Amino acid sequence: MTSPTGRQLLLRHGDTTAQIAQVGASLRHLTVRDTTIIPPYPDEDPTPLCSGVVLAPWPNRIRDGRWQDGDVERALALTEPALRNASHGLLRFTAYEVARADEASVTLEATIVPQTGYPYLVETSVSYALSDDGVTVTHTLTNRTAEEAPVALGTHPFVTIGDTDPADLVLRLPAETYFETDDRLLPVGESPVSDGTDLRGGRRLGDLRLDTGFATLRRDADGRVRTSLTAPDGRAVTVWQGEGFDFIQAFTTDRYPGQSLAVAIEPMTAPAEAFNSGRGLRRLATDETWTLEWGVSFSA
Repeated sequence: MTSPTGRQLLLRHGDTTAQIAQVGASLRHLTVRDTTIIPPYPDEDPTPLCSGVVLAPWPNRIRDGRWQDGDVERALALTEPALRNASHGLLRFTAYEVARADEASVTLEATIVPQTGYPYLVETSVSYALSDDGVTVTHTLTNRTAEEAPVALGTHPFVTIGDTDPADLVLRLPAETYFETDDRLLPVGESPVSDGTDLRGGRRLGDLRLDTGFATLRRDADGRVRTSLTAPDGRAVTVWQGEGFDFIQAFTTDRYPGQSLAVAIEPMTAPAEAFNSGRGLRRLATDETWTLEWGVSFSA
């Protein structure tokens, strides 16, 4: 039977293994030293909750699918019809082509073609490279249009630590501000973190309910932002994001297959509504390429 997520690519480097799905170029499973840190889902199922999918040319949501492109108002398809939003870009259901692959790495490519609401041609690639402690992910976006193309990018990994009760994991996220949202999960303001949104010192996952965008991120000396989940025994998973990834979305759910509680830690170059606010939006010149990196690491 053909999987609804397309061809499954299996990678191995020492004690690190990964499964990459062709549809959405998604990171659908990752283990380090026999510990699951990206939880899998059944092969016969479509990707649940956008798990591991690449979000381009925008992450998150655009209100009513409408945005102002210079003097022209554009209208995108409403891919989140219940909330009347255009959600998570244009490649979520695209079967990427495999450009290069070896035992421990793979590069997939997909082109965003001109379409309703987005009249730009943008070539994209994503490379997954395993290491002793996890995976490094590299994205490129190249504008092949005769004029500047507005772009942003995000990704949507769910993370866990083996058979630890997810409710007992401690989430640390180094953000000083968060986006207040309306009932359509669209930003209406930005405020300093407090109470349930201040995760700098760590909060037990079972005490949190999040579908929250964060900004004003603290970077470490090497320029990376690090968000972590830590188990009671000290094992930890870190999602790191390099230059250009200046925002994070954190999302908790009890609807992930096989997980009593799951959390997505989503590096983003722009927050929700970026095509309207301009916040974090990159405008690529003709033939300009933008390269971005993030990754996941595990320590025991």
